[in-house]
Amino acid sequence: MGRAFEYRRAAKEKRWDKMSRIFPKLAKAITMAAKEGGTDPDMNAALRTAIQNAKAQNMPKDNIEAAIKRSEGKDAAEYSEVNYEGKGPHGVLVFVECATDNSVRTVANVKHYFTKAGGALVPNGSLEFMFDRKAVFKFEKTEETDLEELELELIDAGLEEIIENDGTLYAYADYTNFGTMSEALEAKGIEVEKAKLQRIPNAPVEFSEEQLEEIEKMLDRMEEDDDVQAVYTNIA
Repeated sequence: MGRAFEYRRAAKEKRWDKMSRIFPKLAKAITMAAKEGGTDPDMNAALRTAIQNAKAQNMPKDNIEAAIKRSEGKDAAEYSEVNYEGKGPHGVLVFVECATDNSVRTVANVKHYFTKAGGALVPNGSLEFMFDRKAVFKFEKTEETDLEELELELIDAGLEEIIENDGTLYAYADYTNFGTMSEALEAKGIEVEKAKLQRIPNAPVEFSEEQLEEIEKMLDRMEEDDDVQAVYTNIA
């Protein structure tokens, strides 16, 4: 049981921090944010967050600037956000968020990942109720941090809870409060390492280590796809 727990935790950390081929995904997020809300990070909260997340992954400054500049080009790709839902090995539920300039290609690829693993796509909306969409902010706890005081100060911005893990704090809010939470943390001078909208399973399921290894093979293939921005499951 202990080994399975450690495996699940390692798998989650891998999907949060070490998605394969992360730079193209980060660049795409920056380009999309800049194209939609303008190239000035001070006036575009979504772009500011995308840049922040890229820096947290040690993405070079030149890459970030190139991604912003790409949004101004006449030949800049028209990306759209599309989501797919499916069931994978051992009944695991999977929610796949994509950003693509060719939805025909993307859906064919995602469908292939599911079917190759013995799973299948399900109609969009089928799994929506199985996940709670949250805004998640990751930042370091300092000697000056008073958790009780911080929670009280952030409640008005939509804070639901703060979880501490080895000196790192994760602040959770409803996804609709992403902007107000970002502004509140900035106003307090808190340097956020990462900020993202995340889908959290409301009825997580435990799988054996052997089952997880099979599930992870499918998830790894999905995450290597440049069109796939994030993958969420109901793994406990």
